[in-house]
Amino acid sequence: MRHRLPAALRQREFALLWSYSLANGLAAQMLAVAIGWQVYSIHRNPLDLGLVGLAEFVPLPLLALPAGQLADRMPRRAVTAFSLVLQVLIAALLVAVTLAGAKTLWPFLAIAAVAGVATALGSPAARALTPELVPEELLQGALALRSVASQIGIIAGPALGGVIFAIEPVAVYATAAGLFSVSFAAIVALPTVMRIPGLVPAGWDSLVAGVRFVFRTQILLAAIALDLFAVLLGDSIALAPVFARTILHVGPIGLGALRSAPSVGALTAGLILARRPLRAPAGRTLLGVIVVFGCGMIVFGLSKSLPLSLAALAVAGFVDMISVNIRSTTVALVTPRELQGRVNAVEWVFIGASNELGAFESGAVASLIGTVATVVAGGAAMIGIAAVWTRLFPALSRMGRLEDLRPAPAE
Repeated sequence: MRHRLPAALRQREFALLWSYSLANGLAAQMLAVAIGWQVYSIHRNPLDLGLVGLAEFVPLPLLALPAGQLADRMPRRAVTAFSLVLQVLIAALLVAVTLAGAKTLWPFLAIAAVAGVATALGSPAARALTPELVPEELLQGALALRSVASQIGIIAGPALGGVIFAIEPVAVYATAAGLFSVSFAAIVALPTVMRIPGLVPAGWDSLVAGVRFVFRTQILLAAIALDLFAVLLGDSIALAPVFARTILHVGPIGLGALRSAPSVGALTAGLILARRPLRAPAGRTLLGVIVVFGCGMIVFGLSKSLPLSLAALAVAGFVDMISVNIRSTTVALVTPRELQGRVNAVEWVFIGASNELGAFESGAVASLIGTVATVVAGGAAMIGIAAVWTRLFPALSRMGRLEDLRPAPAE
């Protein structure tokens, strides 16, 4: 049976790391659905949900650079394990809030801020562990498998959390605490890779070294920024409730299907990439999948049929996974080992900003020009951006196969 697994999963270290990603993702998604339900139940005000998201986002830009430097100066296993201890504490606090009745908003805002701190501190170190532990020839498949674990959490976590919450709300947080503990055990079981003393000095220059490296390395900046704009302008899944209620008339079940469709497509692409890593020129492929992503969103925006809408979203999720795999592999291979934490911190800020601001942008623009026009315009904008990117970043369009990438100079 073991020989049928993807090559990266046959490596003990990556199997532990993948188990951490899966358990952590499931727990996070279970918490999200339970917290969302409880927060909305307090005042029945959607703004409260936005405030919780904002409280969780604020620590990211504030702590990203220090967290990246910490990930390069300290054992990344230890930093990741500490963030998981905070996650277990958060789950325990949510148990206490639920037992007390969960009738006020401020405890959820405070807990969301702590969760933001845990994510900001742990994410750069956790993301840098894959290239640290996985042989270079297996890295692309390993990163695809990391995304597969994330998509499994997105698909299964809310459903599992919803079922458990319906039976006993406290049990959701207890289960999440157990899953975070499993993640902690997997991380602790990893070998410790010590940083070389003095290799990452303290000071401002060291703190911003990741930012400088990203802006100096054109293919890295182009790939990260392209993903930012793709989510910020083109990804309109935040408007799915409007489509389900007033355009497709499919109700909450249809809404669930719409929100799951991109993840189903992404999971399919991730499984394929884990078995058959991309061999085509990465730059042209990245620009091509962005065009397909834009076309998928245009079809979704114009569709009046649930099956067609689901298909369009699944295709968009499929090609988005290819884009994510190219970007994450480029980051891992082009970045020198000693900069992995700081560069991953910069990338994580881009990802967090695009997710949070993208949902806000979709809602704000839709309130001005209409839902369908917003989605169609966003898809068209992505096609235009892909065309412009070839002129702004010619190095990206000339980028060859991922397996041929080598670390760029740190200075």
